[in-house]
Amino acid sequence: MTANDIRSSYISFFQNHGHAVIPSAPLVPENDPTTLFNSAGMQPLIPYLLGQAHPLGKRLVNSQKSFRSQDIEEVGDNRHQTFFEMLGNWSLGDYFKKEQLPWVFEFFTKYLGLDPKHLFVTVFEGNDTVPKDEESIAIWKELFSSEGIDAKIGERIFTYPARKNWWSRSGEPDHMALGEPGGPDSEVFYDFGEELHLHEHSPWAQEPCHPNCDCGRFLEIGNSVFMQYKKTENGSLVELPQKNVDFGGGLERLNAAVNNIRDVFQTDSFSSIVHELEETARTEYGTDAKSTRAMRIIADHMRASVMMIADGVLPSNKTQGYVLRRLIRRALLYGRDLGVWGNWEYLGGLVAPVARMYADVYPTVQKQQDMIEDVVKDEAKRFGKSVEKGLREIEKLPAVDGKQAFILYETYGFPWELTEEIARGRGQDVNRHQFEEEFKKHQELSRTAAA
Repeated sequence: MTANDIRSSYISFFQNHGHAVIPSAPLVPENDPTTLFNSAGMQPLIPYLLGQAHPLGKRLVNSQKSFRSQDIEEVGDNRHQTFFEMLGNWSLGDYFKKEQLPWVFEFFTKYLGLDPKHLFVTVFEGNDTVPKDEESIAIWKELFSSEGIDAKIGERIFTYPARKNWWSRSGEPDHMALGEPGGPDSEVFYDFGEELHLHEHSPWAQEPCHPNCDCGRFLEIGNSVFMQYKKTENGSLVELPQKNVDFGGGLERLNAAVNNIRDVFQTDSFSSIVHELEETARTEYGTDAKSTRAMRIIADHMRASVMMIADGVLPSNKTQGYVLRRLIRRALLYGRDLGVWGNWEYLGGLVAPVARMYADVYPTVQKQQDMIEDVVKDEAKRFGKSVEKGLREIEKLPAVDGKQAFILYETYGFPWELTEEIARGRGQDVNRHQFEEEFKKHQELSRTAAA
């Protein structure tokens, strides 16, 4: 199955269960100054999750374009991305756990053909204010039993604290803002098999592997959030007027699971971009760890950049434009690991495969292809020329401290993030506090000179 097949199948499945299809909201939230990007399908629906009636009813489904800037540093492994599509279905005070979990299980096993023996689930273990999710545990046990699987706690079903199995935009309950909705969740993981377990990369290297091990064996493919609480002024949680379901499933991760490909960058969600990079760099993906990581970062950042520009974001030094600028510059920098530094045009060549990929579902991307290419090429060219000298200088230094990082920034326009990136690649840390102190001194001198 392709990404388009999975998306279409998901939406059709929930349409058949009475859900109305809603379009993806733009990446930049409308009338929401609290966040730069839509990072989940529920974000544009918050008024309706809090009780406002939705014009299309109580059952909704879509695929939402999403971007998470906090994941920029995570990109480079086999599964993290900044831009992704979130398949979502919602119940606004209609159905709840006993309908949602069987539907998810049916869609994964019957429609996508995932072997239930490869599925593992997690639920909320409870805390002082919200009880353990015994209802979800009972439902999952029954569902696995129908497939001849004895779903024991700690073997097939795992319980975790709020840090892992509670969802709100701000994370666990203590971090939720006043009035923000949230609730316990139940996640589904796909197991690629014990032979792929990479214990040396796991923070639990000396313990048995489990779904939240983060070693690469297990891949989260879906999360049913039972959004039934909101934060009050005194910091406590109260139940919402309606119990909601908010499901999110990463399309790219589902693509990997369905095709049993442990690396999302080898699925058709990225393969055309990666192929273009292979042609440009004359290097086959997977040849070595360094070039593979570079291709992943460039492919992810360029796909995200294209989708941002198509939604009206342009490079700048503020808000969304700064994030876009950082993505393009970071992608350009990693071209050094592929031997294409100095070729300022090659990033523009990655726009076309992204546009083709979304020609049917987001046709405005292809319609704006020439404009997007011009924006990417212009930003890459200006940045590339401005930092060439800075790169030569930083390579002369055996180590970079915060003061030197500021000199590189002031003299060559070399961004802090790139200095940190290069230093990290050398196994070094740069003192951010020292950099900021030098920056403040510079600001004070500038103000004094202008007085």
